[in-house]
Amino acid sequence: MATLAEVLAFASALGAGLMGGFFYAFSGLVMPALGQRPTREAAAAMQTINVVVLNPLFFVLFFGTALIGLGSAISALALPADKAAVATVAAVVYVAGCVGVTMARNVPLNEELKAASADGPAIEALWRRYLRDWTWWNHMRTIACVLAAAGFMLALA
Repeated sequence: MATLAEVLAFASALGAGLMGGFFYAFSGLVMPALGQRPTREAAAAMQTINVVVLNPLFFVLFFGTALIGLGSAISALALPADKAAVATVAAVVYVAGCVGVTMARNVPLNEELKAASADGPAIEALWRRYLRDWTWWNHMRTIACVLAAAGFMLALA
């Protein structure tokens, strides 16, 4: 029978992996596709995406993984020291690299885009900067989620 630490590490690995895949879809597909569309169309589409993404399923997975990950780090203290350390690092990487980056970098960019008119004169420069900066920080979130998922899996090994 699995211990609480093992169940939480498994759930954390699953959640971080799912979030990594979610963010990868933006880095590898959505943002490059929007970058090929006319500015006004791309900005309007991203404004819509930023509204649609704010849904219960996203919030449960995004924040739930952070909470379960922290629970995994705490419960891993009952495991051998090396596994506890790996689970703790994985939780920190997820919270800082996924949640932290989202709140400090991506959300402010989303708010700036939200406040702009997709038909306004300043949208060209804003969209170029938004596309570059948002995508860069999204790459960082993707990497953090994948590293966290790998760390939680290693804690199970």
